[in-house]
Amino acid sequence: MADFLEWTAHDLIAALRGERLSASEVMQATLARIDAENPHYNAIVSLRDPDVLLQEAHAADQADSKWPLHGVPMAVKDLADVGGMPTSQGSPLFAGQIAPESEIMVQRMQDAGAIVIGKTNTPEFGLGSHTYNPVFGATQNAVLPGCSAGGSSGGAAVALARHMVCLADGSDAMGSLRNPAGWNGVYGMRPTWGLLPSAPGGDLFMHQLATNGPMARNPRDLALLLGVQSGPDPRLPFGLPQADYADDLDVDVAGRKIAWLGDWGGAYPMEEGVLAAAQAGVARFEQMGCTVETVAPPLMPQRYGRRGRHYAHGIKPRNLARFMMTPNSVTGSSLKRSGRLRKGVR
Repeated sequence: MADFLEWTAHDLIAALRGERLSASEVMQATLARIDAENPHYNAIVSLRDPDVLLQEAHAADQADSKWPLHGVPMAVKDLADVGGMPTSQGSPLFAGQIAPESEIMVQRMQDAGAIVIGKTNTPEFGLGSHTYNPVFGATQNAVLPGCSAGGSSGGAAVALARHMVCLADGSDAMGSLRNPAGWNGVYGMRPTWGLLPSAPGGDLFMHQLATNGPMARNPRDLALLLGVQSGPDPRLPFGLPQADYADDLDVDVAGRKIAWLGDWGGAYPMEEGVLAAAQAGVARFEQMGCTVETVAPPLMPQRYGRRGRHYAHGIKPRNLARFMMTPNSVTGSSLKRSGRLRKGVR
C-alpha cells in the first residue's frame, strides 16, 4: 500500500495542495487499495469506471484553484444521491436507479474538490445496526472479518478503517454514524440536527429523526469534513451558521458537563465487559475535569422499541411494493394506524 494512504486527511490534502503529490497518484493508489481490500470486506459498492476517475483526477491536477478537499477520493453512503450514479438504498426496489443530481451535502463535498469514486454499503433503507442487504450483500468488520461491521454506515466505517478512503460521510437516526465507527476503530459524529441540511423534499418527518454527518480516522479530520458539509441552505428552514470546527479541538474541557446514558437505567442488557469498558472510557472525562452525570431519558424504551419494529415492518419491500402497485387497497384503518404510529414515534 502507498504510504500516503495511511496519512491523515489533513496531511494528504496539504500534500495535494502543495503539489508534493498529484491527484492522479492518489487515485491510482486508492483504486489499487480498493482492488486489494474490497473483495474481502465489501465496503464500497457501485465503484465508478477507473478510467473516468483517473481522468477526473488528472483534471484536478491541471486546475488552478486548490479547494479544501482538492483531489480527495471519497465514497458516498448509498442513501445519498450523487448525480449520475445509482442510489439503491440497498433495496431491490431502487437498484440501478440513477440520481439526476447530487443532494446538498454531496454537492458541497464535490464543490470542495472531492472526487466521488463510488458508494458505501448500507442495510436496506439504512434500517438496522448491521450492514447487509439483498442487493450487495454483507459488509465485513474491518478488524474481525466474519463479524458485523455495525450500521447503518458500516460500509463507510470499514472503508475508512481499511484505508480505502481518508474521509467518509454517513447518516444517523439511532446510532448509524456512531456504532459502526466504534465497531471498526474510527470516528463518527452525529451533528446537532439542522447543522447539515438534508435533501429538500421527501419526508420531513424522517428528516427530523435523522441527520447526515462526517466520519474520519481522527477528530481533526472529522472537524475538517464537518466544516465542508455544514451550513444553512435557503431551501430548508432549520439551518445553523457555518463555523471552523477545528478551532474547538484545542478548547479546555474542564468544567464541562457530560451526560452518560450507560444501559439506559437498566433497560438495555449488555454482554459482560461491554458496559465496564465504556465506563472506563467515561472516567477519562472526569480525569480531564469534566462532570459526568448518569442520566436516563424520560422515555419508555419498550414502547419506543415496539414503535421502531412497527415502522420497520411498514417499509419492508413487500409492503412498499403492495402499496405502490395497489394504492387503492389501503384502508382507512391502515391510514389511522399509520397516523398513530407516526405520532407515537414523534
